[in-house]
Amino acid sequence: MSGKIERIDEMHLTDADEQKIATLLLSAFDDSFGGRSYHQQRHHLRLVLRDPDIIGHMALTYRAIRMGEDLVDIVGLAEVATDPERRGEGIATRLLAVAMEEARASAADFFMLFGNRPIYAGHGFRVVPNTFTYVEHFGARTGNVVQTDGSDSVFDMMILPLGDLAWDETAHIDLLGTKF
Repeated sequence: MSGKIERIDEMHLTDADEQKIATLLLSAFDDSFGGRSYHQQRHHLRLVLRDPDIIGHMALTYRAIRMGEDLVDIVGLAEVATDPERRGEGIATRLLAVAMEEARASAADFFMLFGNRPIYAGHGFRVVPNTFTYVEHFGARTGNVVQTDGSDSVFDMMILPLGDLAWDETAHIDLLGTKF
C-alpha cells in the first residue's frame, strides 16, 4: 500500500486538514461531532495517512491521570479512523505502529485507549478491569462526572506498559478530565 504517514502537532493542524479529518471521522463513525474531533477537544498530535487525501487517522493525547493515589503519565489513543472504502488494507496497523513509536519515545508510563478491537490486543494492549472516573463532554460543553464500575464493555480500558511501572488493576483510575 502506498501513502505517507504524517505527524501533525495539534498547534500546526490546518483548517483544511481539520476538515478532512472531520469528514473521515464522519464517514467512519456516522456522527458529525460538530465538525471537529469526537469530544471537540484538542489532542496533542495527529497521525494521518494520505493517499492522496487523508484515508487514516489517529490522535494522541499526553497527560497525567491518577492510578489510585499515584499520578502517572499516559499517552491516550483516540479517534482511530480508516476510510470505510479502504478498510482491510493495513492502514490502521501502519498508523498504530507509528503511534506506538511516538508513545515509547515519550516519558509516559502507559499507552491507554478505550475500545476492544483485536488489532490492539495483537499489539500488546490488554483490557484492564479498573473502575474509573471521567467527565462527560458533548457539544463542546462539560457534562456530568461519571464513575464506571468496570463491568460495561463499552468502556473497555486497554493499556500497554511503556516502562517499568506496573499497572495496578485494583486501583481506581481518575482521568482528571474527559476521555480521549
